[in-house]
Amino acid sequence: MAVTFIGVRHHSPACARLVAATIDELRPAYVLVEGPADLNDRIGELLLGHELPVAVFTSYRDEERRHGSWAPLCDYSPEWVALTHGRDAGAELRFIDLPAWHPAFAGRSNRYADAELRYTDVMHRLCRSFDVDNVDVLWDHLVEIAPHEGLAERLATYFDLVRGQAAAGESDTERETYMARWVRAAHAAAGDRPVVVVTGGFHRPALVAALAAGGDTQWPEVPSLPEGALGGSFLVPYSFRRLDAFDGYQSGMPSPAYYQELWDSGPRGAAQHLMEAVAGRLRERKQPVSTADLIAAQATADGLATVRGHAHPARADVLDGLASALVNEALDVPLPWSSRGTLRAGTHPVVVEMVVALSGTRVGRLHPGTPAPPLVHDLDAELVRAGLDKPADLSLDLTLGADRARSRILHRVRVLGVPGFHRTSGPSTGLDPTFTERWTVRPDPDRITAVIEAGAYGATLADACAAVLAERVAGRDIDTLAQVLFDAALAGVREVSEQVLADIDATVGAAADLGSLGRMLAVVVTMWRHDRIFGTAHSATLGQVIGAAVRRILWLAEGVRGAAAPADLGRIRAVAACRDALRHAGEALGLDVTDALEVAARLASDTAAPPDVRGAAYGLRWALSGGAVSDPARVVRGAFVAQTAGDWLAGLFALAREEVLHAEEIIALLDELLSAMPVEDFLVALPALRQAFEFFPPRERETIAERLLARRGLAGSGRSLLRGVADAAVVAAGMHLDERVDTLLRREGLLT
Repeated sequence: MAVTFIGVRHHSPACARLVAATIDELRPAYVLVEGPADLNDRIGELLLGHELPVAVFTSYRDEERRHGSWAPLCDYSPEWVALTHGRDAGAELRFIDLPAWHPAFAGRSNRYADAELRYTDVMHRLCRSFDVDNVDVLWDHLVEIAPHEGLAERLATYFDLVRGQAAAGESDTERETYMARWVRAAHAAAGDRPVVVVTGGFHRPALVAALAAGGDTQWPEVPSLPEGALGGSFLVPYSFRRLDAFDGYQSGMPSPAYYQELWDSGPRGAAQHLMEAVAGRLRERKQPVSTADLIAAQATADGLATVRGHAHPARADVLDGLASALVNEALDVPLPWSSRGTLRAGTHPVVVEMVVALSGTRVGRLHPGTPAPPLVHDLDAELVRAGLDKPADLSLDLTLGADRARSRILHRVRVLGVPGFHRTSGPSTGLDPTFTERWTVRPDPDRITAVIEAGAYGATLADACAAVLAERVAGRDIDTLAQVLFDAALAGVREVSEQVLADIDATVGAAADLGSLGRMLAVVVTMWRHDRIFGTAHSATLGQVIGAAVRRILWLAEGVRGAAAPADLGRIRAVAACRDALRHAGEALGLDVTDALEVAARLASDTAAPPDVRGAAYGLRWALSGGAVSDPARVVRGAFVAQTAGDWLAGLFALAREEVLHAEEIIALLDELLSAMPVEDFLVALPALRQAFEFFPPRERETIAERLLARRGLAGSGRSLLRGVADAAVVAAGMHLDERVDTLLRREGLLT
């Protein structure tokens, strides 16, 4: 008996009707469907009685690759209709495509991504031939709104034109070779009974040719996961929003709510529903839509349908009619249904609401008996035990053990991206002294989908969270690493694998920005030293990060050049973070302080290095030597050049503020050097000098001011001196004016 090949466009109501009619008429022995062959023994799960849309979510992970993909199904998906009508006809049901984790699907997050859209030249030619904007409008014209008679022949011709004589890509060829083996085997096993094959239309010509060519008729083996790889497939609820091409969906039709109505009610009913849905949506948003507007839109849509040769208004006809009646000003961007893809920035607000109305709000629901990954059950149990399974507004005190345990569960859920759990306040870095968190817990229809998808990372909440954090570490930047480490602390993830440690080393070793490294190291050192709340004090993982970051910062610092470059606070703070790491963790972590001092000595005397780096390097030596550096006054005097003095001092003060404050001779020397500066030089140096002295806290600046007053034999507190300086720039300008007046008086002989 013959094999009937039906090439379809995924999520096409017209194709779904053709599939249903063909199966009902032929009552085939086998119905073969493009889908993952490794689910053949679980097709019963698909047919439990779910509320569609649903999707098969497949995850895969090995040492080199991670992959996740979805195979969505809705009421009007031809694949779904093939399964349900095939079951009702008593046919054997088989998926015949490679598993979704197979390398043939690498880089594709959707199994049903339209193959013809990967071969765009022919699609452009067809659109030009029919004078339409894009493939969606073309498809409606040729298939969805066209008469049902002759549909099978039109589809075959269409997909033959799309495929043409061009060779398929390597991945498509591999898939088609595998699917052809299933077709030959079913044909041989069916005897004198028919076989129906439902695949994407792009694949149909290749499968027809492969059957005609003959070959092996044994049932093919289903590929197994490679050794050491982890993966699996589970059903998840899906939504019309995720199905919509305007939301970035890779395959099939835009406006799923419209095509659902087309499936349920036919073209005229779908057009009427579209009008009503858009009007209702706009009125909900307080947009005026009058009866006259709707009459005008309907008249325009009917007129466009007639001009375009449609017996009933198509989706684009109705949308164009609505746009002409409801949008009264010029558009900044083209109407979105004139091309494929997501909504563009600048789309008119009324048009946005029209697209949203056609997308629909339907969310699928799984049958209660549907198998779920272990994470679903583990998370439910964790939430119940912690009293987090009901809507709540929470305030958690992180110094209390019970609240800290609840916080860790919530952070693990947050890391997994599960909706419905939102932290409104709390610590954001390891330097943040906040120990109170506020959370809102609310039900969310997308929660179960997110948890099932997160189940690819692990069977328990703790394991899945650790795996997500490990993935975020690999190949990312330093700022991301800092956030990952803090997230790990918040979530109570302390143990990491050797691979994660290697990834951390690689990330730090590849970092090129001193500022980012410094910010990260400052947070990590603080967490390593003090964090009893989150349990990270003396953590081995953080210790490894500290060691790698110190080595990288010192190496990068030696490569910085620019003898006249202004101070860079980021790189100064990076060296300061190194100081803290070497001072507080050096002995415990086995950091080489001697090597750091040698690097600092080279940098401090390197005239090609920026002045702030040289000052910071000298400050690092001073701070790590316990104040035992030889003749610091000589070094300060030698480095004091008007144009760069403030930048050099910024580095020094940032690294050795306490040492400077306790060195009376340095304060006196700075007073001497600054007082002796010509006014012009002082004005040039003033901004950098102000920045440098900002490294002293207010109380220490008062101490310095008191010493300056004492050196001049003046009474008063340092606070009164600082309070009297409203604006240093105004004082400097006054000094400059005084000097000009003195110069003029001397020239005229009026000042001796």
